[in-house]
Parts: sequence; C-alpha cells; structure tokens
Amino acid sequence: MATVDETDRRLLSLLRDNARLPVSSLAATLGLSRTTVRARMERLEASGIITGYGVRLGTSEETDRIRSIAMIEVEGRVTDRVARALAGLPQVRALYSTNGRWDLVAEIDTGSLPEFDEALRSIRLIEGVSLTETNILLAARFRR
Repeated sequence: MATVDETDRRLLSLLRDNARLPVSSLAATLGLSRTTVRARMERLEASGIITGYGVRLGTSEETDRIRSIAMIEVEGRVTDRVARALAGLPQVRALYSTNGRWDLVAEIDTGSLPEFDEALRSIRLIEGVSLTETNILLAARFRR
C-alpha cells in the first residue's frame, strides 16, 4: 500500500468534497504543479486508496429512499459464507465486519417500504444468520 503524506491527505480531502475539480484547480490550491498532482492521483489510484469517483445526490433525490443499518449475528464459523450471500443482495450497499456484539453490519438502501421489507426477509433467510437488529436512518446530521 502506498504511503500517504499530508499533501495526499489534503488532495484526498479536496477530491472528497468535489471529485470534479480540475487538476489545475487542485494544483493551485495545493501549491503544486499539475503534473505532480496528476502523478499523485495516479499513484493513489494504482495503490487502491482511490477506487473511483462518484456522485452524491442532493437531499431531494434521497428523501424517498429507505436507508438503514442492519446488525447481523452469525452462528458458528460461517461469517465468510454469510458475507458472500449478503454481498449478492442488490439492496446491500456496504458490508462491514465489527468487533462488538454483532458480527456484521450492513448498509441497506431501498426505494420503498415493501422493498425494505423484502431485503430484511432475504437477509434473515440466509443460512447462518441467527439474529438481526435493524435501524432505519432518518435525518443526516453530518455527511461528507
């Protein structure tokens, strides 16, 4: 993995805020040449630190979405198999392992309550899932 220095962190912060900033603007803000900024971006991409550039939707586009966090307990030693099954569900946006009470935490994103209900049903039917607790996300208080 590439070493990330303070300049890289500043570059990543700028890109996180607006991934469409031109390299010339990034270079001016960072006090570097465009060639240097481009080389840093390519190094961060090649090392897997930057895995892509995306779009964040405005709140008006997200108000009808049902987003939630599902905490999942796995019975026995089948966490990898359960994780693969969860990754195959289109409603699961991200999946995390954790060290607390729960074995896995899934971010779920659906377009309606019936779709949300179906996603929960699908998760609970995965062999090896012994218990779930789900919280619907309401209003964002902070977001990058």
